[in-house]
Amino acid sequence: MSNVRPSPAASVMLNQVEALVAVAETGSIGAAADRLFVTQPALTARIQALEAALGTRLLVRSRTGSRLTDAGRSYLLYARRALAALNAGRETVSEIASGSAGRLAIGAAPAVSTYVLPAVLHHFQETHPRVQLAVRSGHSEDVLEMVLREEVELGLMRPIGHPNVTSVLIYEDELVLVVHRGHPFASAGTVRMAEMATEHLILFDRTSSYHELTSALVRQAGIAPRGTIEVDNIDAAKRMVEQRLGIALLPLTSVQLEIGTGRLVPVVVSDLAPIRRQIVAARRRDAGVPSPAAAAFLAILEDMRPGGPEPRPRRSLLT
Repeated sequence: MSNVRPSPAASVMLNQVEALVAVAETGSIGAAADRLFVTQPALTARIQALEAALGTRLLVRSRTGSRLTDAGRSYLLYARRALAALNAGRETVSEIASGSAGRLAIGAAPAVSTYVLPAVLHHFQETHPRVQLAVRSGHSEDVLEMVLREEVELGLMRPIGHPNVTSVLIYEDELVLVVHRGHPFASAGTVRMAEMATEHLILFDRTSSYHELTSALVRQAGIAPRGTIEVDNIDAAKRMVEQRLGIALLPLTSVQLEIGTGRLVPVVVSDLAPIRRQIVAARRRDAGVPSPAAAAFLAILEDMRPGGPEPRPRRSLLT
């Protein structure tokens, strides 16, 4: 039995555990002291304090060095695990602080989450593979609420004024008229608003701002389309146009693939000024400095500038 009694007030300290591991690996108090850059008496005191905290001898000193007791050998396994866990924790904290690890929650409007965000996230994950990502989609009003409730750190949405939110312009998405490749408008390349009255106009998602914007343009032009077809999302609207069921005004970012492959053809409306919808990154005003992961994501997003001409940010979310 050991004649060392545990001290009820004693607790195990990190430097005591490090001392035991150093002695076990070097075989002597002197060599362990040199490794830890302390004096031999200081290292001996750490070992003795650890023994007092555990209530048993851990080391036996002899003329040839120091060796672990049975209790010491048993404790050494846990000591090494503890040091390894602490080192891993230190590395994780360092990675989070640098933005290479951690968690990032993003809210995004449907047109952003479907057609813009995947490419941005692909690039982000290549440089920050250990950051856990969470993406929630909803209309801009829903994304605003996510930001306000702190369910997401960043909201990618159209600008909506709110006193508790600050935002920065990320890009502008242009609304373009698209038709199927066999449509007369496709060969002409340009039309006037009045000519659209002969066509079926395909509208998408009645609750979205794009639906409201398209309807307002038609009303302001004083035209009545031959008919309308309403669907609930942009992808469905694109398929309707491809199937020659009508024409549609759609965000450019959502039809770039189809235009590139020739499945859809953009048509210039000569008497219609360019229609651009701003997309901003929104944060709570009182959120403080963005997390390193959020700051890295914003930097990538601003560098990539998806869709449309490159706008100048009104202010930076990084400050």
